[in-house]
Amino acid sequence: MGVARQMNAHGRGGLLPFILLYTMLYASFGVVSPFFPTLLQARGLRPDEIGLVLALSTAARLVSGPLAGRVADLFDALRGVFACFAVAAALTAFGFLPAHSFWSALAVSVIYAAMLAPLTTNADALALGAVASAAGANPRFEYGWVRGAGSAAFIVGSVVAGQAIAAIDLDVIIWVGSAFLVAAAAAAMALPASRPRSPTRAGAGENPSLRALLKLRKFRLLIIIAALVLGSHAMHDSFAIIRWEAEGISPPAASVLWSESVAAEVVVFIVIGPGLLNRIGPSRAMMLAATAGVVRWSVMALTAEVTAMALIEPLHGLSFALLHLACMRLLGEVVPPGLAATAQAIYGTVAIGAMTALLTLMSGTLYGRFGAGGFWAMAALCLCAIPFITQIGRARNG
Repeated sequence: MGVARQMNAHGRGGLLPFILLYTMLYASFGVVSPFFPTLLQARGLRPDEIGLVLALSTAARLVSGPLAGRVADLFDALRGVFACFAVAAALTAFGFLPAHSFWSALAVSVIYAAMLAPLTTNADALALGAVASAAGANPRFEYGWVRGAGSAAFIVGSVVAGQAIAAIDLDVIIWVGSAFLVAAAAAAMALPASRPRSPTRAGAGENPSLRALLKLRKFRLLIIIAALVLGSHAMHDSFAIIRWEAEGISPPAASVLWSESVAAEVVVFIVIGPGLLNRIGPSRAMMLAATAGVVRWSVMALTAEVTAMALIEPLHGLSFALLHLACMRLLGEVVPPGLAATAQAIYGTVAIGAMTALLTLMSGTLYGRFGAGGFWAMAALCLCAIPFITQIGRARNG
């Protein structure tokens, strides 16, 4: 049975509302994120000031994400917390319109980042809850379908924003991005209410504690694996284009190479990943993803020849998308429902977000000192994840 038929079979109250939620949310990210540094520059900020604003915004996310996730869990209010933060982010964005100094742009940016932080993690917690609810249904609800729709929407949002900026001005991204966030809030509130928690799954009472979550060995291993493998993408995201252009790859060709990786991500999320995950299981999928990362970064360290790059960029579908799908599957299996948003916040905001921020800073030093040789360090991170993946395949949840 094809994905389209399964989507129709779920219909209202199933997959389609989540497709709408992820499409609106990631379209907003696609409209704003690629052009956000340019927006800050247009507000009169110097490069060093832009770097400071982005760093402090990341710090705000590390605080806001876990706190919002914990509140959502304690009050069983994932939809409400998502909607409140989405609307708050949309309203905060309009603060950029009159912000034409460093301090005003900094204040708006930090608040904006804090409001955005819980959105992806709460959306994932809601989607995984729906996956668990539909686990006995035929056809099955797959998380990868909605996440893939989000990635596709990000691409469309970026392209549309570029055209809109050329036709109007840069401020248009504030209006369009905020409109998508409000639409995402409405989509979240239209989702079916969460079902009563199962006492047998809670494992730690009606409101299980954060300590109970951190005692789960599989969860601890998962966080380490995700930090290593997903964090290893930091150098690619920061220096791939610079590396390619230094080796004579033209900007149009570099754009095609980057698009390859995003397209592979969408294909794995929607088409290949769910079935592969069902067939080989999360731990083997993680092993495949880490191995793909080792190969990808090793080739990047050795060459920037365009044919080689065209062959390895699709590995992003494995090193990122498949690893993320496997992590989502395990989180859905091992985390008690009363800790779903908290677990997502630790996974997405603290482990991956903090590790990526740290590795992005390190990447600058590595690339400045060793050039493309810095990618060997990223390959080593993926290699270091393999022993933990071996353990997670054998570990019991406890």
